[in-house]
Amino acid sequence: MIQSGSNKSKARLVEGPVGKTLVKLTLPMIFGAFSMVAFNLADTFFVGKLGAKELAAMSFTFPVVLFVSSMGMGIGMGAASVISRAIGEGDHHKVKRLTTDSLILSFLLAICFTVIGLFTIHPLFRLLGANSEILPLIKEYMAIWYLGILFLFTPMIGNNAIRATGDTKTPCLIMMTAAGINILLDPFLIFGLSISPKLGLAGAAIATVISRAITFIIVLLVLSFREKLLDFSFPQFSQVLQSWNKILYIGLPSAVTNVIVPLSLGAITSLVATYGPESVAALGVGSRLETLVIMVILSLSATLIPFIGQNWGAHKIDRINSAIKYSIRFSLLWGTSMFFVFAFFSRPIALIFNNDLKVVTATICYLWIMPIGNGF
Repeated sequence: MIQSGSNKSKARLVEGPVGKTLVKLTLPMIFGAFSMVAFNLADTFFVGKLGAKELAAMSFTFPVVLFVSSMGMGIGMGAASVISRAIGEGDHHKVKRLTTDSLILSFLLAICFTVIGLFTIHPLFRLLGANSEILPLIKEYMAIWYLGILFLFTPMIGNNAIRATGDTKTPCLIMMTAAGINILLDPFLIFGLSISPKLGLAGAAIATVISRAITFIIVLLVLSFREKLLDFSFPQFSQVLQSWNKILYIGLPSAVTNVIVPLSLGAITSLVATYGPESVAALGVGSRLETLVIMVILSLSATLIPFIGQNWGAHKIDRINSAIKYSIRFSLLWGTSMFFVFAFFSRPIALIFNNDLKVVTATICYLWIMPIGNGF
């Protein structure tokens, strides 16, 4: 049953057992996060069938893709935080204004990243260590991927706005839809199955943009017609700036924290590039598998944002402290468990993506070492 906008803006997370509430919120998030990992792994799997050079090119793009995604994720976290607090305070007009202004901000940021990205492909990837043989393959992919940044940012921030209401199932379904469409389109566009031409890396990028564009439409429809969280009145510019200031006050530090990972990965990629494309290919596979581990923790952290926001707005600090304790214990247990999984199954996992001996050997090495620190 579809509820009215005012009912949707009521705080849902300020009552009930803390542990049970976190599990109920996080499980859909984990499924959604796994679908995004499947999204990336599908690209890696299919591109790996084209050859080691194509896989290396794809691996070079990963730090940049992760950097842009991390910025969007950070701004989305800022939006979720201020929106959930407004929900906890019971101010529906404020909720609508913040949601709408966060989407306007995502649109402007997407334009900036697209323009900068398109004009810096060659110098940026040369800095990361790509040689003249790999660079054309990278450009083939990124020239298309950059054009789809708007379809990445808006659903990311829109999904965070939906989560702020306490609904984690809808964002999960939206992410699963994106992954399913991408996985379906990849073999057709990359290898030229049926009536589709063989497009290689460009096909992988087109599949990504199409799947993101569909979720872009879905998110806007959900926010507008079901959640009724969009304000179509013409605001004063001072109001918009005030909203942006609140969102960026939390979102910008979060984004900067998030981009530490892709920046360090970029530096590591440039160092690994000196050992040849096979090593870069292995790093790309290993990095994407690492996101499988981290996404579970990110799902929990994304769940904490609306939980803490609503309870902070309702002045229920004891529930916030309990949630943090539960989360720390789970993180340590999850990280330890995944270390043993990768240690025992590193070889069959590596062989899924590429059968080049050098790529497989380096991937196994990465999978033995990488999980040690994840629990921490």
